Amino acid sequence: MKLKHLIFGLLCFFAMPSHAELEIDIVGATREAMPIAIPKMITHTNALGQLFGVGSYASKIRGVVMADLERSGLFRVIDEASYIEDLTSIDERPNFTDWRAIKAHALVQSAVSETENGQLKVEFRLWDALNGDQLQGQSYTTTKDNWRRIAHIISDDIYERLTGDKGYFDTRVVYVSESGPATKRVKRLAIMDQDGENHKFLTSGAAMALTPRFSPNMQKVTYISFSNDMPRVYILDIESGKQELLGNFPGMTFAPVFSPDSSKVLLSFAAKGNTEIYEMDLKKKSTRQLTRHPAIDTSPSYSPDGEKIVFNSDRGGNQQLYVMDSDGSNVERISFGNGRYATPVWSPRGDYIAFTKMSGGNFYIGVMHPDGTGERILASGYLVEGPTWSPNGRVLMFFKQERASGNRAAPVRLYTIDVTGYNERMVVTPAEASDPAWSPLLP
Repeated sequence: MKLKHLIFGLLCFFAMPSHAELEIDIVGATREAMPIAIPKMITHTNALGQLFGVGSYASKIRGVVMADLERSGLFRVIDEASYIEDLTSIDERPNFTDWRAIKAHALVQSAVSETENGQLKVEFRLWDALNGDQLQGQSYTTTKDNWRRIAHIISDDIYERLTGDKGYFDTRVVYVSESGPATKRVKRLAIMDQDGENHKFLTSGAAMALTPRFSPNMQKVTYISFSNDMPRVYILDIESGKQELLGNFPGMTFAPVFSPDSSKVLLSFAAKGNTEIYEMDLKKKSTRQLTRHPAIDTSPSYSPDGEKIVFNSDRGGNQQLYVMDSDGSNVERISFGNGRYATPVWSPRGDYIAFTKMSGGNFYIGVMHPDGTGERILASGYLVEGPTWSPNGRVLMFFKQERASGNRAAPVRLYTIDVTGYNERMVVTPAEASDPAWSPLLP
C-alpha cells in the first residue's frame, strides 16, 4: 500500500570532517543503548495563527518515534524531565552544552504544522549532540491519516543514520490470530503494523489458516487453508481480499513461500506417503519438482538472490537442514547438531539462516551461516517456533508458548529478539498469535 500524497525533501546534510562519526556498533552485544534526547515537537501555526489540533499529532508522532527506537534495544530515550533547553523553532540551532549536560549523544529536533490545504508538514533534524553537527534533516508533507506512517519513516531515518543499517519500523506483519478452546481452535489471518497497531483480519476464521508468507512486492500473501478439511495452498490479494487456490494438486499442499521476485512459489506436496518440494511459476501456472527422495522434504526458503534454497528433511535419519541450488541440484546438509531442525528462513542479507530446533524436550530459535557454521541459539522455551526476519536482517520475530499451568494452556504470543540474542520483547496483539511473517519495507 503506497503512502498517499507523501512529499519529502532533504533539509540539509553535513558531513563531519573534523570529528568521528556518531554511530552505534550493532555487530557486538547491545547492552549499552545510545542515550538520545527527543524533545516535544514544535507546533507551528498557519498564516492565521491557528493550530487546528496539530498539537495532538505532535504528541502522537513523537510517541511512536520514541517507542520505535526504544523497542529496538539500541537507543535509550532520556527522560524529558531532565531537559534543560526548550526548543522553540526548527531553524534554531540547539545549545549543545545543555544537551551534553544530560549526557545525550544524539538529539532529535522536530516540528509539525498544518499546510493551507489541511495536510501535515512534519520536519525533523538529527544532531550529534557531542560535536554539534547535524547528521540529517527531512521534511515530509502528507495527509493527516498517514501520521503513523510518517512517524515510522522518521524512526527509520534516525535508525539508518545512527546504525548504518536500513530501518524496519515502516513495515507490517501478517500472522495467525488464535482464539477459542484447544478442542475447537479458530485460526484466522490478521495483519498489523510491526508495533501491533492498525490491526485488521484478512480471513473470517471459517476455515483454519496457517503459515502466511508475504510476497516481496507486498501485494499478496500465500498461506495454507483447511477448506473442506484438506490443507491447500492459497494466494490472497491483501487489498481486494480475493483469494485463489494455487495449483491443481490432488493431495495436501503446504509450507508455501514466494521467490525474491514474487514470480514463483515454493511449496510442499504430500502424496502416497511421500513429501517433495515443488516450484510453481505464477504467470505460466506451471510446476516443476525440485526434490526426489523417499524422505520428507519440506519448509523451503529461497536465498535473497534466488540462487539457493534451504529446506528441512529427514533423509539423513532425523530432521536436519539442507541447501540446494534453485533447480534442485547439489543438495548439501548444513546442520549437524543434536536434536531436530525445522522451519529454516534465509536472512534478507544472506548472512544467516534462522531455524527452529527441538532438543531435550525444549524448543529453540537459532541462526547459522548458510554453510552451517556459527550456530547460535537466540531464544528457548517450552514452545518457540516460526522465526521470520525483519527486512534489514537485524531482528527476528517468532511465537512462543510457556508450559501449561494447571488445566489451562498458556497463551501463544509473538515475540521479537535481536540477532545478537538480546532484547527479547513481546508484541501485543488483540488475541493469541502464531506464525508471523514480516513484510519488506512499505513502498
